[in-house]
Amino acid sequence: MKIIVDGMGGDNAPLEIVKACVQSVEQLDTDIVIVGKQEKIEEVFAKEGLSKNRIEIVDAQEEILMEDEPISVRHKKESSMAKGLYLLKDGAGDAFVSAGNSGALLVGSTLFVRCIKGVKRAAFAPTICSIHGKFILADGGANIECTPEMLDLFARMGSVYIKGMFGVENPRVGLANNGAEESKGLPMYVEAHKLLKEDDKINFIGNVEGRDVMYNKCDVLVCDGFTGNFILKCTEGAALMVFGAVKDVFKTNLRTKIAYLLASKEVGIMKKKVDYKEVGGAVLLGISKPVVKAHGSSDQRAFFGAIRQAVNFANSTIIEDIEKSVANN
Repeated sequence: MKIIVDGMGGDNAPLEIVKACVQSVEQLDTDIVIVGKQEKIEEVFAKEGLSKNRIEIVDAQEEILMEDEPISVRHKKESSMAKGLYLLKDGAGDAFVSAGNSGALLVGSTLFVRCIKGVKRAAFAPTICSIHGKFILADGGANIECTPEMLDLFARMGSVYIKGMFGVENPRVGLANNGAEESKGLPMYVEAHKLLKEDDKINFIGNVEGRDVMYNKCDVLVCDGFTGNFILKCTEGAALMVFGAVKDVFKTNLRTKIAYLLASKEVGIMKKKVDYKEVGGAVLLGISKPVVKAHGSSDQRAFFGAIRQAVNFANSTIIEDIEKSVANN
């Protein structure tokens, strides 16, 4: 197994990326190709005293910044992201992981690696964890405006992914909406509800309201990219807010500090259940080879999770199963 990594993508590159790559070699038994500015990457290895065992560095002197337009990946062909995607396309690795510009990653994956046959639009599918379980969003931000047909496609791809990745048999598909009734929502969502209900390739359970999102109502939550990204950021923010408030409560006085000592193990377990750093990243469903988008602020632990996710994705038959699911769609 060989994973190609964008060494310059994200807020903490290349330091945290390199450390995660070394950890992946040691713990996941995988080879790594780091694409990026060679002198900066070599400097991290030297300064941190890290081993380059089973790690190859491919020089790429351009960078795609977070504020760059998505199409910039087409013009910055010497960037770490573009070079990494071309390496994936040419079979130099089994998967690609980047914490860089989401829009550029989507455009580059679509243009260079290409979509699965039968898939017209790829979708970001982040995994969201709560204390009640986990589910994936489809779409998590790739397509701001969608058609009912696109949401039906996302439902099929998401169902295949969560079954192949997490072993969920007959995954429950829910449609994010502002009410449980079939008539609720914008016209596009009403029409999407009809398509999903009639699709015998998925287990559609109906609309899911915002207040029910974190209560294990479904395994795949389908929505347009604008709604999905909003849900994703809200859940991340809510988790940070809640655990920040809990931490403040435990700091209040001696009594609460003692209470924390007694409950710290259980609090830690609960926090781990909802921590996005434990999950990895958002896979790009619909691309013909495994591509994983790590969080832009990924540290070593979060990026290691994304590499682990890419390894599991590449070891599965998810892409082939999606092609079968969308055939004659």
